[in-house]
Amino acid sequence: MRAVIAEDSVLLRVGVVKVLEAAGFDVCAEVGDAAGLLAAVDEHRPDIAVTDVRMPPGFSDEGVRAALLIRSQHPETAVLLLSQYVEERYAADLLSAYTAGVGYLLKQRVADVEEFAEAARRVAAGGTALDPQVVAQLLVRRHSDPLDRLTPRERVVLELMASGRSNTGIAAELVVSDGAVSKHINNIFAKLDLPRADADHRRVLAVLRFLGVAEQ
Repeated sequence: MRAVIAEDSVLLRVGVVKVLEAAGFDVCAEVGDAAGLLAAVDEHRPDIAVTDVRMPPGFSDEGVRAALLIRSQHPETAVLLLSQYVEERYAADLLSAYTAGVGYLLKQRVADVEEFAEAARRVAAGGTALDPQVVAQLLVRRHSDPLDRLTPRERVVLELMASGRSNTGIAAELVVSDGAVSKHINNIFAKLDLPRADADHRRVLAVLRFLGVAEQ
């Protein structure tokens, strides 16, 4: 898979490049600002763009705005946002607009090489990867809870889904069978009154409902 990296901190940028290259990614370009990121994506059409949330010149939301533009203009390119702190508004903005090929992780996750590489692969393949701390903050910002019908175990399964875990990953985490996980997920779909559609779409809708970034 091909990647471009946007990060104004040279040390962190080098670290991200090394981690992704070790994970088998071909890093086509590494830049230090949002304008450079957009140009690199236009030129290389990568599978994934990894970008800091705050970059020059304003150090506000340049990375988020660039990510949204990339997903709009190049839907085949996934985006993975990195942030120093939990900024749930930016994660909610991204998830509200796009439900596949997106990720939001705290920069500290880069230090866990295997976890970060796995998250990048998942996002590049069209999945999602949300930092557990981001998930927690998004839950706090919910104004209402439509999930009262879920059992405690179903809520745990849905939280793991929100973090980007596959059925197999959830089964390993909870030490249950894949069949048990599938049963829990089907119960979740039914209790949240999600419309019948393909399984992947219903999964995304369930996660968005859980995080409070979709209409109830």
